[in-house]
Amino acid sequence: MTGNAEKAVIDVKSLDKRFGPIHAVRNISFTVRQGEVLGFLGPNGAGKSTTMKMITGFLEPTAGTVSVCGHDILEDPIKVKEKIGYLPEGAPLYGEMTVKTFLDFIADVRGLKNVEKENRIEEVIQKIHLESVRNQTIETLSKGFKRRVGIAHSILHDPEVLIMDEPTDGLDPNQKHEVRTLIKEMAPAKATIISTHILEEVDAVCTRAIIIASGQILFDGTPAELQAKSDTGRLDDVFRQITTKFYQEQGESAQS
Repeated sequence: MTGNAEKAVIDVKSLDKRFGPIHAVRNISFTVRQGEVLGFLGPNGAGKSTTMKMITGFLEPTAGTVSVCGHDILEDPIKVKEKIGYLPEGAPLYGEMTVKTFLDFIADVRGLKNVEKENRIEEVIQKIHLESVRNQTIETLSKGFKRRVGIAHSILHDPEVLIMDEPTDGLDPNQKHEVRTLIKEMAPAKATIISTHILEEVDAVCTRAIIIASGQILFDGTPAELQAKSDTGRLDDVFRQITTKFYQEQGESAQS
């Protein structure tokens, strides 16, 4: 397993999730240490979002355990959620609130108060470049600005763990660059998981990559190790190679 020598900040052991007959996540295990940015990759329906929702406590595992900063997600869910900044896919936002009112509300929920609260909100507004829309209602924002508000919400309490589902979805190339730069700047002090369909994102910000398909881990290593598996040196080629081979083998085993 790659990563720093420090104790794992996120420790996933034998994680499993079933929805009736659907076996969405199948006995997966991995760790993430401080300073790591883990790119969580896979085709649609691979189990990425389900895994992230279990790590954050939004879904209860069928089996297995998740520990975040030493706290078990089932035994101490409040402590875990205090440690995590979570950007879900299509981040849910209160459309009738202005950006500033929404961040005020989130700061209150996170226990920020008085001068610390105001300073942190201003710092995040500047960092995510929300100055021009701070007094605009969220429902009137473009998709890109809504995504930026979601990112602001996830980092407002300066969490030790960042879990982001498609963080650059809907952003233009300049905005994508800004978000990737922000993630890299924050990375040394955090353990970060990014789910993405954009393979260039792995090369741009990730120190490690996991490929998942049908709820199973097919690859876990550095972007360079992943790239080395491709004859062309292109990450999208090796991604297709690994996932296509897996699905072909699954099909063959199902027929045998």
